[in-house]
Amino acid sequence: MSTKSNRLIGGEYLIKDAAYNDIFTYEDLSEEQQMILQSAKEFIDKEVVPNKHRIEKKDYALIEELMRKIGELGLLGISVPEEYGGLGMGFSTTMLVCDYISGATGSLATAFGAHTGIGTMPILLYGTEEQKQKYLPQLASGEVFASYCLTEPEAGSDANSGKTKARLSEDGKEYIITGQKMWITNAGFAEIFIVFARIDDDKNITGFIVEKSKAGEGFALGEEEDKLGIVSSSTRQVFLNEVRVPVENMLGERDGGFKIAMNALNVGRIKLGAACLDAQRRVLDNSLQYASERKQFGVSINTFGAIKEKLADMAVATFTSEAGAYRAAKDVEDAIADNIAKGMSHTDAELKGIEEYAIEASILKVWISEAAQVASDQGIQIYGGMGYSKEMPMEGAWRDARISRIYEGTNEINTLLCVSMLVKRAFKGKLDLMTPAMGIANELMSIPSFDIPDYSELFAQEKEIIANLKKVFFMVAGAALQKFGANLEQHQQLIMAASHIMQEIYMVESAMLRAEKLANKKGADAAKNAEKLVQLQLFKSVEIIKTEATCGIISFTEGDEQRMMLSGLRRFTRYNEYPNVVNLKTEIADLLIAENKYTF
Repeated sequence: MSTKSNRLIGGEYLIKDAAYNDIFTYEDLSEEQQMILQSAKEFIDKEVVPNKHRIEKKDYALIEELMRKIGELGLLGISVPEEYGGLGMGFSTTMLVCDYISGATGSLATAFGAHTGIGTMPILLYGTEEQKQKYLPQLASGEVFASYCLTEPEAGSDANSGKTKARLSEDGKEYIITGQKMWITNAGFAEIFIVFARIDDDKNITGFIVEKSKAGEGFALGEEEDKLGIVSSSTRQVFLNEVRVPVENMLGERDGGFKIAMNALNVGRIKLGAACLDAQRRVLDNSLQYASERKQFGVSINTFGAIKEKLADMAVATFTSEAGAYRAAKDVEDAIADNIAKGMSHTDAELKGIEEYAIEASILKVWISEAAQVASDQGIQIYGGMGYSKEMPMEGAWRDARISRIYEGTNEINTLLCVSMLVKRAFKGKLDLMTPAMGIANELMSIPSFDIPDYSELFAQEKEIIANLKKVFFMVAGAALQKFGANLEQHQQLIMAASHIMQEIYMVESAMLRAEKLANKKGADAAKNAEKLVQLQLFKSVEIIKTEATCGIISFTEGDEQRMMLSGLRRFTRYNEYPNVVNLKTEIADLLIAENKYTF
């Protein structure tokens, strides 16, 4: 288990190298966690997969029924403390449940995520004791469901610009809320609505708990939205016209709603990454089974190299996604435990723990949602014409995957946030970015070593390359920050290039650490396949980083500075011993085909 002394803080992975025994991996799941995993998986396989044809026909009632059954299993209250009717499990276990509940259909995944995350967490983290006692037991059991009302027609990514208004009644006992919310998940069957409104002319919005059954005629819902994917996820507009809410239903402090909204989304982002994990596994499993059954030119299509490449790529991305998600989940869990040990209340400890890894949360949201989209797209390609048919699982998987790149903050917003949050942490003195940035500047002026290194130890070359990739980030980001200063935020394409470099470093390092830990626990032979996955992910990450860094360098430098930085980029992305990419992908695919499922 990670401890305060050796756990890296948020964003610190760019500055320091983590050790494999200081991170949590999927292989470290406890017996209790394995039991919870099996419970969630069995539920999905027995109750959800056989009914997917109903889910793809806008069966909103079925999703509500499934949510109630999940509540009966106790899984809606996985993160709710026992004193409020939940199971009180740690953050990594809540991620695990989110992972496996979300795999078969995006409609249920969205309902579950909205209820347990942005619906329940604001009350858990910001509610008064009375609010927690009143609402959390009902939410944890599935007696009632929650919804989260932030987005408006003119307020999407700019969440604090909402026009919904609240004013205090003359007798001072109620707030009167008027406004319109849109894209509200679970609206059709929710009882509890977390509504954000601006009181009078306050600078920031304020949160309120609105009970539908007590809201009166001024509370109305629009028709169900006709969506591309997640078609059985209830999504409606919410209209509030002079809705009266008791003053005791204010959530948190007046003018404090924006903070609630952002912290709720931090939780939502990291869990959305988890929600895309089992979707990748299932897409790969379905692709493997179809490719073994489908014959062309007298043989199964899984014998073709073009198909094997797609299968191997899916496995690499899935392994890496798992590595990043569970690494960050345990870091959050350990940060919460550290904060409690310092004397913080559980609420404050959880808030600070989640906030600490906001950068990693955004990375996971972006990287894994993109990986899930690519997997589903490649799955359709493997199925060929049949993949385009609604009778097959790939068409629905592709449509469901698409929303993950939009909600909980678009991938563009989250990509920009990675860098801005990193810079803010540096300005606050939490991270020393200047020392490594200056070190890279000096290194660029030095003569590189031409000695042939010793790569006899496991991952010796991979560690060297990852360390060099971190230098690429500081070379590009440092030069851009030095040139543009406070105006850097106006150069979004450069920021996004730097952020994509950040993302690749975190994910490939997580995959390598996972494989290294596996090798040290079970032996190098047992980890051979994991080693191959890491080599493939690193090769891909290096190529992505080369492209992003090159685009950045040639766009804001010229002359000698440009030549020097491009020379540095070649040095920092150099392989001494290239992997045989075609052989590695073939070997991974052959293993998958032999097992006929994802086995890593």
